[in-house]
Amino acid sequence: MAELTFTYGTMAAGKSTLALQLCWQLRQGRSDVALWTFGDRSDEGMVTSRIGIEAEAEAIAPGSDLAEPAKQLLERGIRVLVIDEVQFASVEQVDALARLVDDHLVDVHAFGLSADFLLNVFPGSARLFAIADLAHELPLTSSCWCGKRGRCNARVVDGAVAREGSQFVTGDVRDGLVHYQVLCRTHYRLGQLGPSD
Repeated sequence: MAELTFTYGTMAAGKSTLALQLCWQLRQGRSDVALWTFGDRSDEGMVTSRIGIEAEAEAIAPGSDLAEPAKQLLERGIRVLVIDEVQFASVEQVDALARLVDDHLVDVHAFGLSADFLLNVFPGSARLFAIADLAHELPLTSSCWCGKRGRCNARVVDGAVAREGSQFVTGDVRDGLVHYQVLCRTHYRLGQLGPSD
């Protein structure tokens, strides 16, 4: 019985690492496993983890028609699809993934964020919450600078928590004027990035 599974967490919680680990483990005993990404931090056809592991993946453009990529998967005999950065998928793309599960018995393991830097649920993630056979949060979570559990992916621009901007930004933006920091709800609300703020 095939399933659509959504595993989510905050930034730096280990989503990409777990996706890579799952893909690697599955490929040890079988050749029918594919890896997709809807927008890796490398901006290439790769899934990369901040801890330094990576693997080649098929880069799928957010909002694109999945008919041809899905057809190619089926022609290659793929039975398991692992996906990273699924929060960038459109509702229509998530529905297409569900059809792969329901109509073709392909197991789909999707990994991504639930909410953006404004704490709005991504459309792709919202659809997965609604239709996935299983949705669960990673047990490993990032912590705020204060030690509390980090729940909020804050976008930091010029040293301040951003309160507006585009929901969709890919690429590794850890360095420079724009980066992300996981904060607890209180310090996200107050815009405090450290004890001196």
